[in-house]
Amino acid sequence: MFDHVGIAVSDLAASERFYRAVLTVLGVEPSHADAELVEWEDWDIGPTDRQHPLTRGLHVGFRAPDRAAVDAFWQAGIDTGHPSDGAPGPRTMYGSDYYGAFLLDPDGNSVEAVHFDREHPVPDGSIDHLWLRVRDPQASRRFYTTVAPYAGLRPSSDAPDRVQLFSPDFSFSLVRDERPLTEHVHLAFPADADATVRAFHAAALAAGYEDNGAPGERAVYHPGYFGAFVRDPDGHNVEVVNHNR
Repeated sequence: MFDHVGIAVSDLAASERFYRAVLTVLGVEPSHADAELVEWEDWDIGPTDRQHPLTRGLHVGFRAPDRAAVDAFWQAGIDTGHPSDGAPGPRTMYGSDYYGAFLLDPDGNSVEAVHFDREHPVPDGSIDHLWLRVRDPQASRRFYTTVAPYAGLRPSSDAPDRVQLFSPDFSFSLVRDERPLTEHVHLAFPADADATVRAFHAAALAAGYEDNGAPGERAVYHPGYFGAFVRDPDGHNVEVVNHNR
């Protein structure tokens, strides 16, 4: 899976209420919650500040255990006053067994629950896929191809306006269309060794990408947290982290 995906929200209390309501019906509760961060394993929300501008234009899909949970996810959002972005139902353009429902979170990001009839390794309630709208999908492809060996990614389908990457447990799409660009997302990928973190950072800098934090321990998160950070072509904060625990 992603190690974590983080977004900055305009009203932490309102976003926490939304995500608690819809993710609870998918079987997950916050693993951490305080005034600065609410975390559901691989999904993090925190307040905006000077270093963390508001996240907008993101699409995130969470895995549901069955179709009834997709329906319940959507109804929980509607019942708490959040707009629909697509009622529950089959989406055969994505796959013959694809069943999803879509909501808008308090900042207008598109949030989905999705179920496939076939077995899949993604745990219920975790991130199944992300879509980022980018300025230049091919420029984004060059970046993510550079870091793919260290982030556990595999480039797959490729078209002028869409690039898709996979790991064993999720998909990640970079698209260009008429809608506004995705802004200010933090993507963290897991590593099993500090050397992988260092190699990720070195490869990105050697290819000309922007440093956003050299390899090192970030004990503020927990002892043994060893990460490094770079910026992708759209300014998203991309991390590879080894937890050493």
